[in-house]
Formats: sequence, structure tokens, C-alpha cells
Amino acid sequence: MFEATSAGGPVVLPPLALFIDFDGTLVELADKPDAIVVPPDLIEDIQHAAERLDGAVAVITGRALEDLDKYLPSSIPAAGGHGVERRRADGSQIGAPPDRKEAAQALAKRLQEFAADTPGLLVEPKTASVALHYRLAPDQRERCIDAMTKAVADMEGFVILEGKMVVEARLADANKAAAIRAFMQEPPFRGRIPVFFGDDTTDEEGFAAVRELGGVGVKVGDGETEAQVRAQDIRTARAIMQRLVAADAMPKEPAS
Repeated sequence: MFEATSAGGPVVLPPLALFIDFDGTLVELADKPDAIVVPPDLIEDIQHAAERLDGAVAVITGRALEDLDKYLPSSIPAAGGHGVERRRADGSQIGAPPDRKEAAQALAKRLQEFAADTPGLLVEPKTASVALHYRLAPDQRERCIDAMTKAVADMEGFVILEGKMVVEARLADANKAAAIRAFMQEPPFRGRIPVFFGDDTTDEEGFAAVRELGGVGVKVGDGETEAQVRAQDIRTARAIMQRLVAADAMPKEPAS
């Protein structure tokens, strides 16, 4: 249990479970997924939060877990590929179905043939999904959406979603909301109040899920959102996380 102070004196808060997106929330977006810069104190902050919250901290990302582990310790509970794979707090792991991994590989090959003809486009194969980035070719958005739509036309089980300068095909039943709900059924997350930090349209399902579970969503940056709280940028988001971990009161700045 946490104790915060208010005008009326000490307030006891329920124990929290912290869920955090990675790109755009913990680290700044980059032109290419492998060009991100991890702040030198980020890992220390996450480990400190996990210690204070009895291990109830998980990263929820669109990246594959194998890729995420290049930047963060593999001991951190996490969901990768928007939830298609998940590492529990006890270290056990749930992987993507083999047939879906093969389908994603075939999809990536189709998109690589398309992207090869246009400078600036980047295909990012993941565990069981594929992202088509156009950050370096912003005028190619419509062509990328069209190419992704055609590429998945004869593939069952995939849905298309848009993010910040990216179009992605993921498994229809894999999403960040389902990943958060799964974690919340397991120790050390079970019985806690979930707080989810995210920045993109792919995080909106997660915001809705924590709201339904009696928790709070924190939107990093601009845009309409299901989240109840707004953080202007990554630095502000990390400050809010630190306040929560230190058992300070939730910020009252509403999202709009």
C-alpha cells in the first residue's frame, strides 16, 4: 500500500501495477527502429520501480521480445508483438503460434519486394507481425496502406493498424489490452490497480483496458485518446512514473 499526502492529510492508495510502452514512451522515436537511444538512467529507473512495486512492472511493446531485450534486461516482464508473445514475472514465456510466425515471414517478403522500389521505406519483420515504416518517406502513406492491404488480402487472422509513420499487420487476437489483462490475472500484478503509459494509436486498446479494470491510462504526447491523463512528452511521462513509484498523488491534468 502507498501513502500520499493531500490537503486533508495522508491518503492511502491501492498498490499499483505499472505497464509501459517502449518506443515513444520510454525512448524517443527514431528514423529506424534500431537507431533509438536508451537514456543511461532508464534501466535503473525501471529496476527501481520494479523493486518498489514488488515486481509489478511490465513493458508492453510492438517490438519482438528478442529485439526489446537488446535494450532492456531480459528479466523484466514484457509483452512483445502487441501481445502475441509474453514473458511472465516468473520468467516463463508464451510464444507466438508457429504457423502465424511463418505467415508473418511470408508477409514481410511481399512487403520487402514493394519497399525495394521506394527509397525511405523500411520493412520491420517481427515475431508474428510486420511493420512498414515510412518516416523517411512521409509522402508514401497512402501507397503503404494500399500495399499492406493487398499483402494481407489472402491471409487469415491479420488486421491492419496505423501508428506514427508506420502501417502494421498484426494478429487479430493479439493486442496490448489482452496482454495487460493476462498480466493482471497473475502475480505480482493480480489485485493491483493498473496504470498504462503509451503514446500511439496502438496503445488505445490498452488505455481502454486499464480503465475497465479500474486503473489509469497516461497518454504521452498529442492526439485524441482513451487515457485519463496527459503527459506532454517522454520526460514528463517519466516524471509521473517516478512520482507514482514514490507514492506521490496522481497528477490531475486531464487528457483531452
